Amino acid sequence: MWLLDATTFALFSVDDPSQVRYAAVSHVWNALGEPSFQALHTEIERTLGSEPDDEQVQAYIEGHGNHAFWSKIASACAFARAHGYQYIWIDTCCINKMSSAELSEAVNSMFEWYAQASVRYAYLHDVPDHEYPSGERSKFRSSKWFKRGWTLQELVAPRFVVFLSKDWTVLGTKHVLARVIEEITHISRAVLTHEESLDAVSIAERMSWASERQTTRVEDEAYSLLGIFGIHMPTIYGEGNQAFIRLQEEILRRIPDQSLFAISPPATVYVPGFPSCSLI
Repeated sequence: MWLLDATTFALFSVDDPSQVRYAAVSHVWNALGEPSFQALHTEIERTLGSEPDDEQVQAYIEGHGNHAFWSKIASACAFARAHGYQYIWIDTCCINKMSSAELSEAVNSMFEWYAQASVRYAYLHDVPDHEYPSGERSKFRSSKWFKRGWTLQELVAPRFVVFLSKDWTVLGTKHVLARVIEEITHISRAVLTHEESLDAVSIAERMSWASERQTTRVEDEAYSLLGIFGIHMPTIYGEGNQAFIRLQEEILRRIPDQSLFAISPPATVYVPGFPSCSLI
């Protein structure tokens, strides 16, 4: 696992994340792109040289905090530092996606990384400051964050989630906002607050949580649910809908719950050894 130092902006690898106190950041990716693992190094080296010291790097990034490339990372690091966290994890730049092995390990480990984080910051870029989240027509209720596939496990896995507005103002915690989040996501408050374990929830109900969520890559419809079902399997980008079929096969093999066959359309596929069944 790679973590980002919130002061020096240096990336470093840790073998056992459970032994490190870190904050994790959840967000909706910018359609124009986000700083990658490689870009974080490249941008600094291009500007400051191959071996800049920590003070140079910090001064550069803080001085470019409004630049589109750095804005979210710089703000996330500043917020984490202000609340006593030296390290953060953010998927855009803490996963080496150029390595298929590292990417597969990250996808299969994300749920645990979210669960092991001391705090999860959910950054809602489309929700203004001083928002009343419980309001009937609040921007909080309609935030894109609640419609993305990957943010499902980012909501469920951590015990402590803090929701932040577009200007990094605290809107409330998962526990405080559990009632309205239940209304938005149809995930019970008991599950949100970890009073009820995921294992106690049927396969069909867990699948239903993802029914209105979207992913950019079709394979991620399956990969973003691995942690929700406690499944580990290789990631093969380019396999398309086959990823979801493989996920179903693993669920049926490992979890004795036939409610999977009760899921409604839109898509019907054939799983070898089982009757045809409908998938999300």
